[in-house]
Amino acid sequence: MSQLSVSTPGRICLFGEHLDYLGLPVIAAAINRRIRITGFQRTDTKVIINLPDVNEREEFDLSGSSLVYTKPRDYFRSSYNVLVRHGYRFSKGVECEVRGNIPINSGTSSSSALVASWLHFLMRMSDRPRLLSRQEIGNLANEAETREFGEPGGMMDHYSTAIGDVIYLESEPEIEIEELRPKLGAFVLGDSQEPKDTLTILGRLRTGVNDIVKKIEAINPEFSLHTTDVLELDDYRPYLSGGENILLEGTISNRDLLREARQELEAADLNHNRLGDLLNRHHANLRDAQRISTPKIDRMLEAALNAGALGGKINGSGGGGCMFAYAPGHAGAVAEAIERAGGAAYIIRVDEGTKVEE
Repeated sequence: MSQLSVSTPGRICLFGEHLDYLGLPVIAAAINRRIRITGFQRTDTKVIINLPDVNEREEFDLSGSSLVYTKPRDYFRSSYNVLVRHGYRFSKGVECEVRGNIPINSGTSSSSALVASWLHFLMRMSDRPRLLSRQEIGNLANEAETREFGEPGGMMDHYSTAIGDVIYLESEPEIEIEELRPKLGAFVLGDSQEPKDTLTILGRLRTGVNDIVKKIEAINPEFSLHTTDVLELDDYRPYLSGGENILLEGTISNRDLLREARQELEAADLNHNRLGDLLNRHHANLRDAQRISTPKIDRMLEAALNAGALGGKINGSGGGGCMFAYAPGHAGAVAEAIERAGGAAYIIRVDEGTKVEE
């Protein structure tokens, strides 16, 4: 087989941060920073993966029916195992190079983009290629990255990077994806270059909200994060600690902000100022209730707003990583302001999902 090149975008979470693993909806947008895998089929059963961006190299053999994991989050091997479980067969190995321009460990789904690209690349290199839809690739990516290793996290990253553009995603009671087509202006992604601890934050918030729900269900078995009105939360205030009340109110508020944002993004005439305001309100909850922002990210957001951005928020699990600002007509000035505040800035636009490069 001749050389093949596959790429997948990173993503920003517009609305619904820290909601998808609770079974609540999210709205995410793929961005034009991508992970690209280029390579060819070998004549033996070796897999050689060159990773020049991080000065690493992976190598293993496909002679067995499944691969043993040699490290935590061993995504190259887990993706192969998932494909084999889904009926793909590989009598020959591959050699490839992985390059990307998505900020790493910063909340823009570089790992999910890598897994989706690798799965897409491998399935096309299999003995009998059976091509899947972008949504199906997203589902396999979630299996290979999250379920295979029993990690906390939802499905947003995998579906948004694989499908691309702007999506509204519901995961309960069953997967429902709506591809939105808003006419959005430019965003500016700002990398704080502060390392984040995704698993610790996801574990704290997921456990925290689930414990709150259990306490309330003991009082009212009909309670649901999907349907409870914010005005009903006063009924449960005496049974929760101060911190638990703040976290619950922030979670319900973020749910309602997403519902407002979905209506706005579906409108024939998008109100850019209102969208910016909704992003600002979402960030305020993430900063004060979920406690995932940092002083540096708050300074970067303030600088972006002062330079003409309409709104913005922290992006991803938090505790570091990236923020983004919505800045139609002012992207250059906003990028400069973010960099003066100490971040690395990238002007970005919404992009398509995983694809074969021409």
